Order: sequence, then structure tokens, then C-alpha cells
Amino acid sequence: MSGWSKARDARGERMSAAASLAKGKIVEAADATALLERLIRPGDRVCLEGDNQKQADFLARALIKVDRQKVHDLHVVQSGLVLPEHLELFESGIARKLDFSYSGPQGAALARALDKGRIELGAIHTYIELFARYYMDLTPNVALIVARQADRDGNLYTGPNTEDTPTIVEATAFKDGIVVAQVNEIVDKLPRVDIQGDQVDFVIQSPTSFYVEPLFTRDPASVTETQILMAMMAIKGIYAEYGVRRLNHGIGFATAAIELLLPTYGESLGLKGRVGTHWALNPHPTLIPAIESGWVEQIHCFGSEVGMDDYMRARPDIYFTGKDGSLRSNRMMCQNAGLYACDMFIGGTLQIDLDGNSSTVTPGRIAGFGGAPNMGADPHGRRHATDAWLKAGREASDGEQTLVRGRKLVVQMVETFGDKMAPAFVDELDSIALARKLDLELAPVMIYGDDVTHIVTEEGIANLLLCRGRAEREQAIRGVAGYTEAGRGRDRKAVEALRQRGVIRRPEDLGVDPLDATRGLLAAHSINDLVDWSGGLYRPPSKFRNW
Repeated sequence: MSGWSKARDARGERMSAAASLAKGKIVEAADATALLERLIRPGDRVCLEGDNQKQADFLARALIKVDRQKVHDLHVVQSGLVLPEHLELFESGIARKLDFSYSGPQGAALARALDKGRIELGAIHTYIELFARYYMDLTPNVALIVARQADRDGNLYTGPNTEDTPTIVEATAFKDGIVVAQVNEIVDKLPRVDIQGDQVDFVIQSPTSFYVEPLFTRDPASVTETQILMAMMAIKGIYAEYGVRRLNHGIGFATAAIELLLPTYGESLGLKGRVGTHWALNPHPTLIPAIESGWVEQIHCFGSEVGMDDYMRARPDIYFTGKDGSLRSNRMMCQNAGLYACDMFIGGTLQIDLDGNSSTVTPGRIAGFGGAPNMGADPHGRRHATDAWLKAGREASDGEQTLVRGRKLVVQMVETFGDKMAPAFVDELDSIALARKLDLELAPVMIYGDDVTHIVTEEGIANLLLCRGRAEREQAIRGVAGYTEAGRGRDRKAVEALRQRGVIRRPEDLGVDPLDATRGLLAAHSINDLVDWSGGLYRPPSKFRNW
């Protein structure tokens, strides 16, 4: 190879080596491992599509069967490290280096593998950050992706779970990489073309449909009265006061409670049409009552959700759908919408320190953080104004700056004690201790404190925008930290002074009676109720059915 086409020439060699296994672009499932052995070289950067929902699971199983003499020391670059096979690649020596965003159910196994030196960690990224590096210095040599259907020309139909696929394919295909697609079926005519065939090199029909995780489904039956109280305070003390119309909700029961309270408590406050109209959000089933009650105008989705296909097809005014009627999701675009076009992110975490930094890392577990740092970041590049954004900026500036920039609202909702009575408020995040233990260059902090504007607990709301200096910020956080050690260490005089200024607001300061925070306020009390609200269109996965 010489000149300016070394990568293209190398691609040609790989394609020639694999040509005998394909009929056109179609490869039999039985030849999947042999195909990968001919396409992948030691040390390659490989993206094995593992989103936080859909998984190229058949290709993952094919990859772990390759001859270790032929394929080894791979550099895996993928957003979600979710399947056991993803870790097995490193345990077996097929893969060596990892750059990722989210690990979810494999968080503990990932921590153990790092501790044993089985994985060389590049970085734990946000989604947008990793996607951007696909186009910069982490461009895949080979991408193993997943779609619902393909035709014989390699055109792909992803259906509602488009997610990361367009980003992965474009970065790989237009830089002389090779794209292999696992599909549920091969058909003569697709409902629509989501990925053009000239960007796809090989198609394999998997023996079984690809795995999809119902990641964003929350059963209303599991929402507690404490979460309802927190949701009431958030709606009245943040949504109403800032007039937040464009927003993102993180995963969790506290935000699910908010969604279920909009048609009831929110209605009683006269907020319909004033808050929660435009969303960057997966199709949360708990938002169905608000949609049906006329609260929601539009939702763009990162991915889909199991069981929501028929409902979304029947609500094209709300969701982004193709001419075939099915959802078109896109994680890259929706993350950008959440970063730049939303006025608020509100979500949960496991730990918050006294500077407001938050993390989902616990001892022996690295879950990653996916898109939360993008959703929960104040984008300094934003140049369009809304009332909510400007109000937050004015509060942060205290009226002292001649040139006031707006602020994105970044809200953390957390009960003072979590699972197994672990305190949510700590002097030092476990992520910092883990970084020391594993000699990580950067501690895995999910959202940095200087981006956080409000913290909501069952004790009240701490408005960190109104704090002047680190000492006030610490006391505001201690003031809503309850009976945790951090909460008991508060300066009661300082906390009361902050309360008088409205920096800390208790339920009674907001006119919220804790006795009113009952499950009777919820618009739906069970998964079955959500099905009823949807007119029978929502078809929940069997593990969530309670009838």
C-alpha cells in the first residue's frame, strides 16, 4: 500500500478475504464467526453495537467464538457495555482496550475486570462525547450493528429503535471501515429505509430477534408517597416558578411520579400549557396520562421502549414517526436536543457531595453515566433565550453583571437515604475512592456541582443558584440532607438564614402539605391503568404485567 489510499486498500483486502462467504451482501448465520475472523485484524477499533436498549447480541456471541490467534487485543468503542458477552471479550483476550459510556447491569463485572487489569480503560464518556470521537480519533475499523430488517441490497430498517445506528454507520462507512448488520429478517421491500445499503457491507439474519431492554418502564404501583411529595415540591417550586416547557426527565421513580402528577396535581395548579409541553425523552409509559390529557405537544426520543410501538404509531402529532408510522429515534440528535434545546434536566443519582457533585458509582461498581452529563450540563454555547433560561441566569448573577447569561436548570432529585439505608449525601463520592484504587486519571463524576442548580429531597428544595460562595452552597445542601451525617452536620443558624432568603424551601414554604402526598394523586396506579389510558395501545412486557 502507498499513496493516499492505504485505508481504502486495506478495506479492499478484507472485503476480498470475506467475499467467498457472501452471496451479494448476505452471509449465513452459521458463517458469522468465520466472517469476523476474515474482516477483523488484531488491534482494530471495533464498535459492537450495544446501546442502553437494543443489542447486536448475535454478533456479540459470534465475536467471542473467534480464533484468539487471529483476532485479539481489540479496542472496543461502544456506548453500552451491557451483555455478559461484552465482558467476556476482555476476559478471553479478544479485546484489550475500552472506551464506553454506560455499563448498567455489567457495572460490577466491569469494576472487577478493571481491578484485575483485564481492561485498559480509555475513558468513560458521555454519549455525545463518544459519538464525536467516532469522527475524530476513535473511528471504528469495523462496526457490528443491528436492525429489524434488511433487503438484499443492504438497505436497513431499524424501526423505532434506531438509537445509535446512524452515527456508528456513518463514521465507519465514510472512513473506509466495514459495516456488518445483524437483522431479524431479510425482506424484499422495507417499510422505510433508515440506513442506505451502500453504507452496509454484510447482512446476517440472526436465528432470533435482537434483545431490547425495557429500560424506561416504571410501574406506578412502585411509586412511594415520599416520591410523590418530592414530585409535588418539584412541580410547584421549579416547574411552575420557572415555566419550564422544554425538558428532559432522567430515569427513576421520582420523575415518573412527576409525570403521573401532571394531569392531577399539575392540573390543580393551572399549569397545563405552561409547563412540560416539549420533551427530549424516551417514550416513557408513565407519560401516557399526561399525553392523553393534552399536556404534551411533542416528544423526540433517544430510543424506543418495549410495548409502546402501537401507541406511538397512533399519536403522530406527539412523536417523530416515518411514513410507515413507526417511531424514528436518534440518540445523537436527541442528546443534542437535550443539551441545547431543553431548559431543564431533572433526574436522580446515588450520591451527592457537599459541593453538589453527583455520581452513580458505588464501591465495586462502575455504571457509567450515558447521557446524563450532557442532559445535566449548562451549555455555554447556547445563544437563544427563553423565560426559564433567563430567570435561572438572573438568579445566578444576583443582578450584579451587566451582561447576564442564562442558565440551564439542572435538578437532582434524591431521597436522603437510598437502598439499604445508604446515605445519599456524603463528604466524598465513592467515585473518587474508586479512581484512586484503579489509578484512573479522571474520577467518574456524573454531573459536576457547578452545573447543578437545584437539589430536591423529601426535606425540601435547595436552590443553589441563589447561593453566594462555597460556604452557603455547602449549608444549602446540608439543609436538605435530612438525618444523614452530612445533614446532621449543618449549621442550623446558617440554614435558617438561607431558608429566610428562599434558598432552602420546605414543603410548608411551598404550600405543600405532606399529608396530601398520597398515591391517590397519581393519574395511574398500575401498569394496567396505563394500558387503559392508552386505549389498549400500550402493550407492556410480560414482566411488568400485573393482571
